[in-house]
Amino acid sequence: MNPPPSVPARRGAVIFDRDGVLNKEVGFAHRPDQIVWMPGAQAAVKAVNAAGLFAFVATNQSGVARGLYTEADVVALHDWMNGQLAEAGAHIDAFVYSPYHPEALLEAYRRDSDCRKPGPGLIRQLLTTWPVDPSRTCLIGDRETDLSAARAAGISGVLFTGGDLSDTVASVIPRLTA
Repeated sequence: MNPPPSVPARRGAVIFDRDGVLNKEVGFAHRPDQIVWMPGAQAAVKAVNAAGLFAFVATNQSGVARGLYTEADVVALHDWMNGQLAEAGAHIDAFVYSPYHPEALLEAYRRDSDCRKPGPGLIRQLLTTWPVDPSRTCLIGDRETDLSAARAAGISGVLFTGGDLSDTVASVIPRLTA
């Protein structure tokens, strides 16, 4: 039985960490000139889109808390990244980020937040805002904190250790679309 038209069908998702997964880790990237896409990153996002899954990014952005850049810089960079992805025929459905850090230079951002990975807050935000089926959702991250956040949110996690991101995504998509 199909859900009523007003209730969107739930579907799976791939949640990407940003730095070290979609783009090379350079330390506090916040401008387009700092972004070097990981091999296969754009193809990976395009494959997620083609599979009918949501494509999300969940990223810690403590550079905001450290006063290195602003939240507006984060949003502008994510818009730019989606523009680059659009040129490759791909898109990210939503970017979520945590600007918080318990030792922040800026008091407004100095706190322990469950939105900062390894906390599950960013993932839970996506799971409650979008019609996501958690059983068909996976986070791809490059650190144990990413995988801990996934476990705490009740989804699976995959450690990306480098190489071609589209190979990692190709190994995940079949179990998320089954």
